[in-house]
Amino acid sequence: MNEVELTISAGRKEPGSLRLVFTLALAGMLSGLAVAGVYQITKPIIDANKARALREAVFEVVPGSAQLQRLAFRDGRLVPLGRDETTTDPVLYAGYDAEDNFLGYAIDGSGPGYQDIIHLIYGYDPQRRRVIGMQVLESRETPGLGDRIYRDEAFVAQFSSLAVEPAITVVKEESEAPNAVDAITGATISSKAVIEIINAANGRWLDRLPPAGAEPPAPEGKRGEPMPTSDDGDAAGEGS
Repeated sequence: MNEVELTISAGRKEPGSLRLVFTLALAGMLSGLAVAGVYQITKPIIDANKARALREAVFEVVPGSAQLQRLAFRDGRLVPLGRDETTTDPVLYAGYDAEDNFLGYAIDGSGPGYQDIIHLIYGYDPQRRRVIGMQVLESRETPGLGDRIYRDEAFVAQFSSLAVEPAITVVKEESEAPNAVDAITGATISSKAVIEIINAANGRWLDRLPPAGAEPPAPEGKRGEPMPTSDDGDAAGEGS
C-alpha cells in the first residue's frame, strides 16, 4: 500500500453504532413487512384449502353421504349453521344421503402425538353407537412409522365399525373385541394418540347428541353443502 492509499484509509471513518443499529432495524422492519405481506396473501388460500379438505373428509368418514350440514352446540341443543356463518360454539357435521336420510355425525378432534399435534375427523353412527370412519387431517408423525396412522389402509379400516362402549382401546395383538384397535408395529405411541383423541371427543360430544332417531333433519335450501364433484373442480378425495 503506497503513501496515498494510507492517507485515504486513515481519513475514512468507521460507521457509528447508531447507524448500524438503524440499518439493522430497517432491515428487520422490511423483512417483517415482507413476511406479513406474504402471510396476508397466502392465508385465505391456506384456509380455503383446509376448509375444502375438512369438507371432503366429512363425506369420507360418513359413508354414503351426499350432503352435509354444519351444526353448533348452543343452549343445550344442536343448531344448524349457514355455510359461511361463524361461531365460537363447538361444531360438528351431520351427513345425509340423497334422500335426506340421516347417516351419522362427523366429529373432529386433536391431541398430542409422538412428534406434534394430530388433527383428525371421524364418523359416528348414533343408532349403532359406533365409529364408522376416520381420517387424519394434519400430522407430523415420523415418516415411515407414525405416518402410517393415515397411510396404512389396514389400520384405518379398523375404524369402519368400531364400538365406543366401553371406551376404545389399543392392543398389540389381534383382538376380536368390538372396541379394540390393533396398534401399528413400531408406532404404538401414534396409534394410542389417535384412540385417545377419539375417546376424548366422544367424552365431549356423545352426551350432547340428541337421542337416536331424533337427529336434526336434512338441511334446507342453501344451508346444506352437497358432496363435491369433479364438475366444480372440487373433487372428493383431494386435499389432506
